[in-house]
Amino acid sequence: MDTLFTRVETARKTENAPLAARMRPTTLDGYVGQEKAVGPGSWLRRAIEHDTLSSVILYGPAGTGKTTLARIIANTTHAEFVEVSAITGTVKDLRREIEAAESRLLTAGRRTILFVDEIHRFNRSQQDALLHAVEDRIVVLIGATTENPYFEVNSALISRSRVVELTALDDDSVRELVRRALADPEGLAGAFELAPEAADEIVTLAGGDGRAALTSLELASQMVDRPADELDGAPATITREHVREANPRRGLPYDKAGDMHYDVISAFIKSMRGSDPDAVLYWLARMLDAGEDPKFIARRIMICASEDVGNADPQALLVAHAAFRATEVIGMPECRINLAQAATYVALAPKSNAAEAGIDAALAEVRSGPRREVPSHLRDRHRPGSDEYGAYLYPHNYPGGWVPQRYLPEGLERGCFYQASPRGWEAWRQEAIGRDIADAQASGNDAGTVG
Repeated sequence: MDTLFTRVETARKTENAPLAARMRPTTLDGYVGQEKAVGPGSWLRRAIEHDTLSSVILYGPAGTGKTTLARIIANTTHAEFVEVSAITGTVKDLRREIEAAESRLLTAGRRTILFVDEIHRFNRSQQDALLHAVEDRIVVLIGATTENPYFEVNSALISRSRVVELTALDDDSVRELVRRALADPEGLAGAFELAPEAADEIVTLAGGDGRAALTSLELASQMVDRPADELDGAPATITREHVREANPRRGLPYDKAGDMHYDVISAFIKSMRGSDPDAVLYWLARMLDAGEDPKFIARRIMICASEDVGNADPQALLVAHAAFRATEVIGMPECRINLAQAATYVALAPKSNAAEAGIDAALAEVRSGPRREVPSHLRDRHRPGSDEYGAYLYPHNYPGGWVPQRYLPEGLERGCFYQASPRGWEAWRQEAIGRDIADAQASGNDAGTVG
């Protein structure tokens, strides 16, 4: 029950709360961004407006409005809204809330919405404790997570919920949040104005994180020196220098165990494969700046050197391996140079995936094809009866160190697995072998046996 004392307590908490908390909207009309997830006509918006919400998992980076949406639902629903901490909550806590929800439903016919922030932090047994209640609609679950729920949340729980993905806020949405905070009585109440370049700096620093933008604005406002005789005058100006002073070091979002980790390393690998050294250096810098293990990066470079360069430039693997060893011996920060050299070398090298595609094709044949015998002339000679094997032609006894001869089992022909790229050393060697085959055919040898 709301009393004079609780209103006073709430007012005091709000007064001392961070700017981001004070600016949290209580209705969908005040919610900024996420048009796809909660815009007009979306399933989630209709469910909130009509108070018909079913279980939902809100998935997205920090500062994109997951908790704000939960608070909006709490303010608009006629159901009981209950929150359980995924950090401190236990199975006992969950069962207590579920029992209370069941009692509420049976005695008063009132639904319960259970909000679990950072639901991925619940272990499997805690998540399992929710299954029965969610399936029987004893509670309507709202789970919020920064991690991919398809990996981190029980699949049975996912199947009983709807996943709604929230994305990083665009620049216009971040600017709107900042503009509101400057003018709103619950925010900075018109006491400050923001220089255009300062607004640009806040947007850049935020990186799509609304909470980070409002925190930067609040800290920057505290950096402004206002003489006592100007306190009641015109709004003080927050400059870019104030923003930078409040944020001496920018930290872009990166979780070494989460989605961002996999997204950034994926972008790094694809940039090497795509021969873009500038992109390679950017993603490398993102990882190093966030404290990623440099040996992890070096291993990825080694893999790419074989998978995407291969024998188009055999030197790429040697450079990548040398960078890995240097990373082990030298460490950060100096090994950043070794990693940059290896990554840009792989990016600039001619590309071929013939090795990767070839071994995968051969494995597929071995696993699903028929059993194929080793040609008799290739078999080991150290056994009784080997004198009856066909003659093995020793390549070094022939001009050029090559002679036409079957090496593949019967039923497989040359080119069935390995398709050389038309680039680099690999292409040059393929041309040379092609000339050898042509010469053999011209001299009357049977080149059809070279499989």
